[in-house]
Amino acid sequence: MSRNPRAPDMTVVAREDHHEAEDFEMTLAELHALMELRSVNALKKIKESYGDVFGICTRLKTSPNTVCIDNHSATEEGENEMAWIDGTAILLSVACVVLATALNDWSKEKQFRRLQHHIEKEQKFAVIRDGQVIQIPITDIVVGDIVPIKYGDLLPADGVLLQGNDLKIDESSLTGESDHVKKTLSGDPMLLSGSHVVEGSGRMVITAVGVNSQMGIILTLLGVGGEQGKERVKKKKKEQDGSPENSNKAKAQDYAATEMQPGTSEESTNGEETVNRQSNLRKKEKSVLQGKLTRLAVQIGKAGLAMSTITVVVLIVYFLIKTFLIQEHIWTAQCTPVYIKYFVKFFIIGVTVLVVAVPEGLPLAVTISLAYSVKEMMKDNNLVRHLDACETMGNATTICSDKTGTLTMNRMAVVQAFISEMHHKIIPACESIPQTTLNYLLTGISVNCAYTSKILPPEKESGLPRQVGNKTDCALLGFLLDLKQDYQAVRNQIPEEKLYKVYTFNSDRKSMSTVLKNVDGSYRMFTKGASEIVLKKCNKILNAAGKPKPFNSKDYDDIVKNVVKPMASDGLRTICLAFKDFPAGQPEPEWDNENNIIMELTCIAVVGIDDPLRPEVPDAITKCQNAGITVRMVTGDNINTARTIALKCGILHPGETFLCLEGKELNRLIRNEKGEIKQELLDKIWPKLRVLARSSPTDKHTLVKGIIDSTISEQRQVVAVTGDGTNDAPALKEADVGFAMGIAGTDVAKEASDIILTDDNFTSIVKAVMWGRNVYDSISKFLQFQLTVNVVAVIVAFVGACITQDSPLKTVQMLWVNLIMDTFASLALATEKPTESLLLRKPYGRNKPLISHTMMKNILGQAFYQLVVIFTLVFTGEKLFDIDSGRNAPLHSPPSKHYTIVFNTFVLMQLCNEINARKVHGERNVFEGIFSNAIFCAITGGTLLVQLVIVEVGGKPFSCTELTVEQWLWSLFLGIGTLLWGQLITTIPNSYLKFLTELGHGRPKEEILEAELAEGAGEIDHAERELCHGQILWFRGINRIRAQSQVVNTFRTSFYEELEKPQTQSSVRSLRKSKQ
Repeated sequence: MSRNPRAPDMTVVAREDHHEAEDFEMTLAELHALMELRSVNALKKIKESYGDVFGICTRLKTSPNTVCIDNHSATEEGENEMAWIDGTAILLSVACVVLATALNDWSKEKQFRRLQHHIEKEQKFAVIRDGQVIQIPITDIVVGDIVPIKYGDLLPADGVLLQGNDLKIDESSLTGESDHVKKTLSGDPMLLSGSHVVEGSGRMVITAVGVNSQMGIILTLLGVGGEQGKERVKKKKKEQDGSPENSNKAKAQDYAATEMQPGTSEESTNGEETVNRQSNLRKKEKSVLQGKLTRLAVQIGKAGLAMSTITVVVLIVYFLIKTFLIQEHIWTAQCTPVYIKYFVKFFIIGVTVLVVAVPEGLPLAVTISLAYSVKEMMKDNNLVRHLDACETMGNATTICSDKTGTLTMNRMAVVQAFISEMHHKIIPACESIPQTTLNYLLTGISVNCAYTSKILPPEKESGLPRQVGNKTDCALLGFLLDLKQDYQAVRNQIPEEKLYKVYTFNSDRKSMSTVLKNVDGSYRMFTKGASEIVLKKCNKILNAAGKPKPFNSKDYDDIVKNVVKPMASDGLRTICLAFKDFPAGQPEPEWDNENNIIMELTCIAVVGIDDPLRPEVPDAITKCQNAGITVRMVTGDNINTARTIALKCGILHPGETFLCLEGKELNRLIRNEKGEIKQELLDKIWPKLRVLARSSPTDKHTLVKGIIDSTISEQRQVVAVTGDGTNDAPALKEADVGFAMGIAGTDVAKEASDIILTDDNFTSIVKAVMWGRNVYDSISKFLQFQLTVNVVAVIVAFVGACITQDSPLKTVQMLWVNLIMDTFASLALATEKPTESLLLRKPYGRNKPLISHTMMKNILGQAFYQLVVIFTLVFTGEKLFDIDSGRNAPLHSPPSKHYTIVFNTFVLMQLCNEINARKVHGERNVFEGIFSNAIFCAITGGTLLVQLVIVEVGGKPFSCTELTVEQWLWSLFLGIGTLLWGQLITTIPNSYLKFLTELGHGRPKEEILEAELAEGAGEIDHAERELCHGQILWFRGINRIRAQSQVVNTFRTSFYEELEKPQTQSSVRSLRKSKQ
């Protein structure tokens, strides 16, 4: 007969009297009398009073054949007395985890708010105040300001045109009409906020800002606003008198100011992205890391589920065999609740194994790494607008870069000139130039350069003159100053309002022309532009005496051969200056017929403009090439100029067979007879293409899209593109990562970009690559560390549950370990700063797994070492340290030194392995740069200190007892052993471990259904792909209905109220007129 472990002993009997009478049929006195008897006397008493031992069992309401009992045992009372310890400890541990996560989220939110505020401050606009053009934040623009506008601007307020030069506006964001609207004083002078300047220039007077502008009225009716807007509204409400009208006005003003700023309007950006995706019928898969993490999470989840299932099955089978086969107990109805409790306990153990197996700290690590990187990238002149661009840049394989301002310093100066039939290698003296030619140069450059471009005195005495405005215009104006000519005097005599007609520069014309009307009724037009294009339109040229002479095709070939090409070979941008007279007395020319107007010109001069290469660019390009990134130059310059700059900066090297093409030649090679672009033809060109000259924005978009869509390489290319103009927006949107120029870039380009280069420098792109790769490595480091802990913890929990029926690591100890490997580890490993070594390897690529062979080797190798140490200590530790065994200890017994050593050694091994996890590519020196990461050192040292406190004073809540110095040293020695073991693992070649499975592969490039695009779906969400299509459609339907109901409710409540106001009625009428 086996003794029931839950049966009452003498301590059970010593209970309150009412409990006795209620529970047992034997009194305390009877039991005392019985236990006083011995041997034969005891047997006689049992037989006389109770029949046999089974009679005693019956009176005590227990059974020798079952393990169940109905009464409250002492064990249960003991459990009740000690239950508060585990509960309180768990509560405190969970509170620590939640508070740490909340603190991180708060810090991240605060950081992103600072970033958003920085973006808002960056949005400035030029205004004319006190006769000076100054840059001010758009929120400081007031009614009555005179604002110069130019190609690429996003209008921040409503206004009326004062003077325009070939001005065309894109009002599609307001009216929905895609056609560009021409703005003239005699036609349509009304300019609306939120519209884009797509061509020309001019000046406007501000008539409405904020809530009173057309965009403000629309946003007010819709009630659109973000979190920042809501905070500002609350602040404004305190300043208002509390009336509904003032409150609504303050709210609308804030929303309008927020939404009109490029980069802050989610509605506007999402709308443009939707249109772009629907028109291209293609989804852009932006986040490489996201897809890999999703697949890895699914793989780990399946493995954890399988392990937990096996654990539950083993426990149940072990329990059934032991109880019913070995002990031969019988299942009775009385015992059913007890058995159910056992099965529930087994299920909870299985869930525990599953929870331990899943790396729930991974999202926190990703968030911390990205947030930290975005913050630090600001210091490296990278303003990140889209978070996923940060890590995507780490996988970039191609960079298509502009030349001007990115590779060069964007400080231009005329250094050579062809004037009066002479090629001057240095700036000539003004006395050597005929006065007639000099007058043409002075007037032509003064009026045919943007009036917002000017040369200002240097800020320091020894400094260079400041160039304000277009740098090419500034170079020409500087040329006049070198010739001792005063351009400002000409501009004062011919103000911008007196310009009769202006053909502004754009990527199609590649020239700019300005028409002046003379007093006698004649007209004179000055033209400047790309030398080979303008020279082809010339039929005369000024000779040495300053008189026009015929200019034929032979003369054109001579100048191109002897002047233009030598200048371009020196890396100079060549600009041709020309003019044309329209005699008086003839019918006024048809100025809209541009092709006939800009013909039969007279060449004044050809100048060579030098834009020095940034000194740090060649080294940066070399780093990119060593990192497996191909740099391509895409520029509008002459092909010879582009080739020379490419050779200087290292994009091309002498003796290489790479291609340098012009945009026209590229289109000829990649299009079929019908003019359609063929991917197979483009695939023959782009791998060898390094320089694309005289390219249009369409050519850039074609190249970027072709490289991304190409399937000739094993990995899909990840393309980064730089751009500054409005027409660069399609290429910036198409690219995996779009870089806009913060200084020279237009508002439209910035809005289409993912990252803004605040210094317009190519080296900042290289730093973005480093940070992107650092994010990737930080996640890999965290995974290597946490998966090692997970493997060890799962196996220890499994073996403990199945063999010893007890876990060597108690609940609160597991929570402390979980805190170490989740929150603390993510902070420590996700805040490593990038190093130059990141640029010494090739990009990971979209399909390379997160868990590489090297990482898998480290994970399994370290897990093997830790398991050997843990199981050795668990099963033989009491012999090794000559202490009492902690195995099979009675319930609620004091903490044992045995299991305290096991716990302490396990934690110290994790701390040392955290140092190992700093390297994921097989590096031997795991301490390299460790002291440069103060966060890592602080967390590691703090964790060690807390572990010391837990072991020494933690007591029963942590199931720990004090250890001797010798026991501490042994624990520390076994922990440091992970560092030594890591060196041994590193010596094992990966070629011997090809059988190891890599985890976290990226997804292959998949075809996206047009039906999904028609739904306006966003970027590919890999987690969403794990759901079935029915679930996807269901959630999309719910979200769409919810959004539509919100819009309807908003209009129902505020539309008619707003229409009652006179100012709103007039504004709406003006909006309707603009639509018509």
